Amino acid sequence: MSTRADLAVSDLAASAYTIPTDQPEADGTFAWDSTTMVVVQARTDDPGLPVGVGWTYAPAAAARLVDDVLAPEVRGRSALDVGAAWEAMVRRVRNAGRQGLAGMAISAVDVALWDLKARLLDLPLNRLWGSCRATVPVYGSGGFTTYDDETLRAQLGGWVEQGIPRVKIKIGESDGTRLDRDLARIAFARSAIGGDTELYVDANGGYTVKQALRAAEAFAGSNVTWFEEPVSSDDVEGLGRLREQLSLDVAAGEYAWDLDGARRLVESVDCLQIDATRCGGYTEWFRIAALAAAHGLEVSGHCAPALHLAVAAATPNLRHLEWFHDHVRIEHLAFEGAPVATGGGVSPADLPGHGLVLREPDLARYRVV
Repeated sequence: MSTRADLAVSDLAASAYTIPTDQPEADGTFAWDSTTMVVVQARTDDPGLPVGVGWTYAPAAAARLVDDVLAPEVRGRSALDVGAAWEAMVRRVRNAGRQGLAGMAISAVDVALWDLKARLLDLPLNRLWGSCRATVPVYGSGGFTTYDDETLRAQLGGWVEQGIPRVKIKIGESDGTRLDRDLARIAFARSAIGGDTELYVDANGGYTVKQALRAAEAFAGSNVTWFEEPVSSDDVEGLGRLREQLSLDVAAGEYAWDLDGARRLVESVDCLQIDATRCGGYTEWFRIAALAAAHGLEVSGHCAPALHLAVAAATPNLRHLEWFHDHVRIEHLAFEGAPVATGGGVSPADLPGHGLVLREPDLARYRVV
């Protein structure tokens, strides 16, 4: 008699949805008015069994890559052997390139396969891996450069009222050429949240090293404690110089597309960010987190809080998870059971897998693939 341990992955189905923002959004180096989510569903050949769901935030072309390139490598493999499927996918994209679009596609499939495995075993993902904490700390993230003062105050104040003790705004406006407005917005943010809430800033690589040093000196009075991507993540030497010279924490890692990309950053940051929607899913997340731990670093989950919640709960050296406005809104639209932040943290649901149910009818009008 067959058991769930004998089941193979019979199919991967990818779709893409482009969802408008609730208002125009921008950071220091980029502006957008919509976000595309690529969703992967992993099935076995038993229609009565659960379906695994994974996703990434990527161009719709990632869905085509899943269908045409990755799915043939995964079909027929044991639904429990996620590591073997991951290795096969990475080998398959050798000539296409592991980073960028292929990395995001692999990430979505890997998350779907882990979700499928946990559902087949009737375990929450964090329990499958071994949970380290019941509640994952979060920080409120948004504060886009397109926001006026009223919008910024309402967003930051809303997080403080929810009990979130740390918030982040975007700076580095116009590729670092509007330091005057950056400083004004930082001071305004501090006045909006009061003195007890931590204030983080994210320049998205908009400054040069010297600009970042001048900016940090100028906003020192606002008690900023986290400076994310003060310079481009490609400028590893520059990040290291800033880490040595600044008292606040220098953070980067959202564009570490794989373990090797993370390896280049560990000597240059105070907290390493990981994004499982880009780096290769949960499988690569754990490898990067272990690398960070070996260098005495904590890690922080970048964006996609519903996707990262379970893996964050199972990571010993986690600092916190980014409660990113755009993705929080999308994930509540897309999934039944999307988490809610209360008291400064989020708790995984005691349900199989990541505990989320895809709301396909609600997403239908946004579907592009």
